[in-house]
Amino acid sequence: MSRIHRTKDKLAKLTDMLQAGGTLLLVMQDNPDPDAIASAAALRELANSMANVSCLLAYGDSIGRAENRELAHYLVLKLHRFSKVKRQQYDLVALVDTQPGTGNNPLPAGFVPDIIIDHHPIRRATRSAHFTDVRSHYGATSTILWEYLSAAKIAPEMPLATALLYGIRSDTQDLGRESTKADIEAMEALYPLANKRMLGQIQRGRVPATYYQILATALTRSNLYGSCAITDLGDVDNPGMIGEVADLLLRHEKVRWTLCYGFHDGRDPASRESRLLLSLRTQDTRRRADDIMRRIVHQIGTGGGHTTMAGGQIPIHPDRDRHSERARIERLIRQRLLRALRATHRRAVQLVQLPAKSKAISRFGIQ
Repeated sequence: MSRIHRTKDKLAKLTDMLQAGGTLLLVMQDNPDPDAIASAAALRELANSMANVSCLLAYGDSIGRAENRELAHYLVLKLHRFSKVKRQQYDLVALVDTQPGTGNNPLPAGFVPDIIIDHHPIRRATRSAHFTDVRSHYGATSTILWEYLSAAKIAPEMPLATALLYGIRSDTQDLGRESTKADIEAMEALYPLANKRMLGQIQRGRVPATYYQILATALTRSNLYGSCAITDLGDVDNPGMIGEVADLLLRHEKVRWTLCYGFHDGRDPASRESRLLLSLRTQDTRRRADDIMRRIVHQIGTGGGHTTMAGGQIPIHPDRDRHSERARIERLIRQRLLRALRATHRRAVQLVQLPAKSKAISRFGIQ
């Protein structure tokens, strides 16, 4: 079946399903990225236009990265914390840009939503959903939703077209990472419809002073093991920074793999839940990042992703000594990563060494 025919067939089934329900809860990841936000907005547009369905968009934890907040603001999206939403009040539940059991979305264990649209490798639980469209060879979920809009003959207004274009650009790094013909065609079609000024503004979203403090912490805590960089951010309020730092360190001229991690206290502030969140990036074409991540979190957490990027989550046992449990898990993930990469350099070398205070500088009172 051709790509066009598959999309039309899927759209017909999705429309029938939407028309049978009056309300739809659209669920994204805990920390939704531009692809997830744009995809959710596009699915809401489809539901409104094709079936007059009322939608609510929910996420699990926070929207931390500046460009993600800027994109949501530009789309005038009212996003809700999943912990504040009564799931049972909705006729249908959809999951976009993620799947059940991945550990990076707020759906309870064992719950399978009615609709799943994603571009990550398909998981076993996903096959139980009433409607699934998982295209793991696509570079972005936004591309799938753009094809749905095209098949439905719905021309997205400028804000949505801009969001979809940015979602594809972001997840494929401007088509430089895991992109396909479908992603290229979607970008070519969306570009004339998008607001080019807003694309730049979204990408250059304003950041608070704490952003630079986190970067400083990341650089001083980064250790090199040959061509692998490992960074501990400690406690993080903004989980989005973990992936951002992993991306930044991959630009090092001698680095092929980066692992950045940080400890974050729960999706629900009232709970005692704490997790170690991990982001893995690579330029190595010999091994897949998602495979390496699954080896890192084996039997202690969940993880997955793509060929060059992956994420993971490891719950921290609330009844054990917090300091010793953290130290144990940190040692374990470092050992597992270096073993999986068959790293020959096991002794850490600091990426950044702060210079000693110069006497000449001190004489002028500069600290």
